[in-house]
Order: sequence, then structure tokens, then C-alpha cells
Amino acid sequence: MDNEFYRIKRLPPYVIAEVNAMRAEARRAGRDIIDLGMGNPDLPPPQHVIDKLCEVAMKPDAHGYSQSKGIPGLRRAQANYYARRFNVELDPEREIVVTMGSKEGLASLATAITAPGDVIMAPNPSYPIHTFGFILAGATIREVPTTPDEKYWTALDNAMRHSVPRPTVLIVNYPSNPTAETVDLAFYERLVAWAKENSVWILSDLAYSELYYDGNPTRSILEVPGAKDVAVEFTSMSKTYSMAGWRMGFAVGNQKLIAALTRVKSYLDYGAFTPIQAAACAALNGPQDIVEKNRNLYQKRRDVMVDAFARAGWDIPSPPASMFAWAPLPPALRDMGSLEFSKQLLTEAEVAVAPGVGYGEQGEGYVRIAMVENEQRLRQAARNVKRWFRSMGLNT
Repeated sequence: MDNEFYRIKRLPPYVIAEVNAMRAEARRAGRDIIDLGMGNPDLPPPQHVIDKLCEVAMKPDAHGYSQSKGIPGLRRAQANYYARRFNVELDPEREIVVTMGSKEGLASLATAITAPGDVIMAPNPSYPIHTFGFILAGATIREVPTTPDEKYWTALDNAMRHSVPRPTVLIVNYPSNPTAETVDLAFYERLVAWAKENSVWILSDLAYSELYYDGNPTRSILEVPGAKDVAVEFTSMSKTYSMAGWRMGFAVGNQKLIAALTRVKSYLDYGAFTPIQAAACAALNGPQDIVEKNRNLYQKRRDVMVDAFARAGWDIPSPPASMFAWAPLPPALRDMGSLEFSKQLLTEAEVAVAPGVGYGEQGEGYVRIAMVENEQRLRQAARNVKRWFRSMGLNT
């Protein structure tokens, strides 16, 4: 009997898991590891959201099956969010489906629209679900850059010209995870025109829509007139409202793609727990001061981290958005590679980061640093790094 299952064989070893396992083992041994690896918010959700969860959970009729596509009130709340934030009108019945986080939504849509052998364009480096959701569905990945310069457009045209069969889907993710790069509306306007010309679906991952800094709001691809002809967009409540464990997200946009996602999900799940969906309504419809509060907090952490690590001898570009910094390895340690660097950083400096190679081969030479510890811990991480550098005789 062949014990190697087809889809499992298509998945490479998850290198980030190696660092996660080392972190867990170090903590079991009593070591104080400063975890800047996983993008797991350390902040609580708003109190009124927690109160709504408890209130609805106390109702005897709240514990049955929910609706796979999301309760109507939550879909209306998401439509209202897009209207006030992006001035985009959405039909809650035909253009919105609730997902269990954006990750599940992307994977389920990949299952819905992918045939074995389809070619999908995805960024490299990228969040793993952007590629492996489609690989699990039987697709072949054609890599494109993340940086939105002219090389990006050349790569898209080359993919259409030289791939057999021609690509059918392009995944975009801005603000990018892991690189934190952003784009303006002109980029999306050009992208929508390109997609229509080439008959390509666009899947936009906008999970970090509200974590933008320096007064430069992120944009939605759906702001482009006619974008709904070719695009769907995924958003998440994980970072905006510090609700990562609640698994609440949305897919919105093109009716054909939303219908396909809705149908597949109807076979796979009964939707999120109804009290969680009701609490998500409270988050979207209630006071929004938490959104700006979180944004300001992450921006302050960013500034502290960039300054403290620079003083330690490690120059890190200041991210314009997201909760991550995409940090090149210090020049003297570049030959070490991102995985070995991450392991030694954990062992010697007690700081956990995510190796860049875990996000694709173009991520080699970088690590992703999550701003999920308070300012005091970030400064401590920098001191630990400086001590490690000095122990190796590096000038800092």
C-alpha cells in the first residue's frame, strides 16, 4: 500500500514549523522567548464585542447549526463597512459570503474554481495559503514578484505568453504578508484593465486593510469601476479587531466567484458559531475607535522596533503597513541563510522570528518580524540581539 497521499506529497516541509517547534521546546525548558514569529495579536477584542458574544451564547436557541454563507445581519454589516470605508456598494445576498478567516476562504475558493493542471499566478514571497491552497486543489503555480514596479507587469505578461495552459487566476496581497509592501489605486486600475484584457480572475487578499501607517490609508481593488467583473476580495477581523482566534473573515465581489465559494462551503461547513457571528456584527456596527487605537499602537511599536534594532546594529526598513517588518539579514550573517539565522537567533538571543524562505524561495535572505509584543519587550529583544552580535565579534 502506498502510504504517500497525493496532496500531501505536493506539500514541502513547512520550514517555519521548525522554528516554532524550537520555540515551544525552549519555553518548556523555562526560557523567556520573545516571540516575534507568528502574527498572533496580543491585544484583546473590544469589550462590547465580548459582551455580545456572551449575551447571544446565553440564548438557548443559539447553539444549533448556523448559516454557511453567514447570518444576514453580518453580511449587511460587511456591506456597510465597504460603503463607509471604500465607498463601494455590495449586495449582501449575492456579493458577500462569510468565511472562517480569510485563510479558509481562499482555500475553499481554490477548491471551487480550480481544475487539475490549471496555472495560477501567485506572488513569491507570499503567505503560504496563496500558493498551497491552489496546489492542494491540483493547480500549478506560476510565480510573480511582489514589488509593484514595471518588472511586475513584465512578469504578468510573460506568464500569459509562456504558460501552458494560460493562467486563469492572479492572487494579489497588499499590504503584503510578508513584505508589507503597499499599492495605490492607480495600480489596481491598471490591474483590473489587465485582467479584463487577459480574461484572468483576481483574488485580492486585504487582510491588513486597517493596519496602515503615516496617514496613508490602504485601498481596495473594488474601488475601481468594473472591478467586480473580475475580482473578489478577502478581508479578516483578526488584526483589525484583535479577533484572530474567532476566525471571522469575508469574501466579497464578483457574483460568479462568490456563488462558487458559497456552494462549496455549503458542502464543507455550517458556518461559524452564531454567537461569534453576532459579536462580529457588533464589532463592525459599533464604535470604531478600537481600529484607530490598534493602528496607532502598532505604528508606535514599529517605530520603537526599527529604532531599537538599528541601535543594536540591525537596520530594518520601516514597514508602511501590516503588523510585520520584512527584515534583510545583517550583511555579516547573510551567508547563514534565513532558516539557520532564525534558529540561532532563537537559541542565542531568545528571540523568535519567521525565516523568509518559509514564504517562498524569493524570501531567502530575509526574516519576518511580527510586532506582537509590547514596546518594552521589543526593546529587550533588541538588547538580546545586540548581545548576540557582540558575542560573535560583530561591530554594532
